[in-house]
Amino acid sequence: MSVFFDIIHTTHYRYAQPVSLGEHRVLFRPRDSHDLRVLATDMRVTPTPVDIRLIQDVYSNSVALVQPQSPATELKVVCTFSVEHTGTRALDFPLSPRAQTFPFDYDDEERLVLAPYLTPYYDDPDGMLRTWAKQFTLGQDVTGTRELLAAMTQFIRDTMQYRARFDHGVQTPYDTLRLQSGTCRDFATLMIEAIRQLGYAARFVSGYLYTPWLDSELPAGTGSTHAWLQVYLPGAGWIPFDPTNNLIGGTDLIRVGVARHASLASPVSGSWHGFPGDFLGIEVDVRVHKRT
Repeated sequence: MSVFFDIIHTTHYRYAQPVSLGEHRVLFRPRDSHDLRVLATDMRVTPTPVDIRLIQDVYSNSVALVQPQSPATELKVVCTFSVEHTGTRALDFPLSPRAQTFPFDYDDEERLVLAPYLTPYYDDPDGMLRTWAKQFTLGQDVTGTRELLAAMTQFIRDTMQYRARFDHGVQTPYDTLRLQSGTCRDFATLMIEAIRQLGYAARFVSGYLYTPWLDSELPAGTGSTHAWLQVYLPGAGWIPFDPTNNLIGGTDLIRVGVARHASLASPVSGSWHGFPGDFLGIEVDVRVHKRT
């Protein structure tokens, strides 16, 4: 059964005095596929932009390159869109016989295309990350792929504490293991790097999470963007895993952008020129409404 969502994503930068605004990259349009269909999109920028170019980046994400008018004391980007989500199968997803157990090998063509998602982003000279990942093979010669990935997803959710962090960037997986805490992008990065150590292809996903208690016709609480990962499994394709909430598949994860690392999938990024003290801050507000 299809589920319909209406989403408003507002990003508002404020400055103490007029500053010069450079080009900004806005990753806002959800990724169409058989399970997610974009029905309508709109983007409004304040001040009125001099130029907007819509492109597909190297990951086939839809990106708007925005050149705002400047100097200006603010930059406000409001993206609205409606989507139809039919959902992704959870633990009953089909797998090719060769991918049903760990370890397994991708075929030659798969390895060629998946190379950026198979190669770890972080070095692991002491084997710390690989040792952590190997615990989910259950100490057996053969472990089910579904069971391994589900166990790691749940383990991160059950043993690590979510801590909001408004700084840009992402923790290294080693910091996340040491602190036993992080944000959604930190947990996704940890799991991506861990399963790459085991030979699985994984990519970072940015987007939105539908949260029922924030969904109301009345003024709702402020939401935010969300992050999770997808694992490529022969016979099933790209399957979503959300270690922050222990979600696998379903309709509540609304993907927007994918990349091999979190730093390459920021919703809004760009430059400005002025004095450091001119920057007053950024406000982000996300509203995800599920139609009844």
